[in-house]
Amino acid sequence: MSKNQISSQSQIKQKPIQTKKSQYKQVATTVAGGNGKGEGLNQLSDPWGICIDNDKSIYIADQWNHRVVKWELNSNTGQIIAGGNGRGYQNNQLNFPSDVIIDKKNNSFIISDNGMRRIFRYSEKNQTNPQVIISNMIYHSVAIDKNGFIYVPDCENAEVRRWKEGDNKGELVAGGNGVGNHLNQLYEPTNIFIDEDFSLYISDSLNHRVMKWKKDAKEGIIVAGGNGKGNSLKQLDHPYGVIVDHSGQIYVTDEMNHRVMRWREGEKEGEIVVGGHGAGSQPNQLNDPKGLSFDNEENLYVVDNQNHRIQKYEKMLS
Repeated sequence: MSKNQISSQSQIKQKPIQTKKSQYKQVATTVAGGNGKGEGLNQLSDPWGICIDNDKSIYIADQWNHRVVKWELNSNTGQIIAGGNGRGYQNNQLNFPSDVIIDKKNNSFIISDNGMRRIFRYSEKNQTNPQVIISNMIYHSVAIDKNGFIYVPDCENAEVRRWKEGDNKGELVAGGNGVGNHLNQLYEPTNIFIDEDFSLYISDSLNHRVMKWKKDAKEGIIVAGGNGKGNSLKQLDHPYGVIVDHSGQIYVTDEMNHRVMRWREGEKEGEIVVGGHGAGSQPNQLNDPKGLSFDNEENLYVVDNQNHRIQKYEKMLS
């Protein structure tokens, strides 16, 4: 940590936030980027999606650099593992990648390459021959279940589809009833999470809510937001990233409110976990947060998009 970072942390006056029980330190540590917007190996440019490996390596969809980078634990720089050869359509190029996940079963990682309208499977050892597994859709994120099935939200058709190896179209698992705010509809689904019971959690961005679709359900239930666009504890404003912890609590990046919210299914309001101090670059602030993830110790990582950095919030021992 630099002297400037230490100085800025010491100057922050901790204000009480509207939360029932915050389990995370409110001042974050920058673990990737944070050196301004740029293409250097110590920089990021509008990052979107992340995932964390068991060794706490962070994989980042570094969108405006058209690359995926890996930052190992305590490293000051990342390493390019896909793309990084300018925006384009060749096998060694990416075009505004928006998400990356690890497929441990196949010893590979999967990249949502938004500008190309396709999803790649990459091997870190063989980056020159990526496999296109899904194409011709507009999507921001990708998820994988324990059986290796891949789930992608299709923003254009307001639906989520599940893909098996060799599928040409995929199976509809949520939405698909046109754009709208009914329980069987979605409006700009952007990010998804699949749990052990194959329940699907969807950031329904322009409905300002998170939906839960149980396996084989014909409609979803609202588990966060759904009370119009706003900044109260009952509301969200363009939710994006969504993950669920082992106790079933739902974490969502509330993008335009510059905070991360936590909701328990069935409760009428959520609580602020981190952020919520307005848009800014201080260690207790966020600016348009996107993806989020846990490591194996349940520390929380947030993509701080407009600050071009990844923030780590340590879990406090109870």
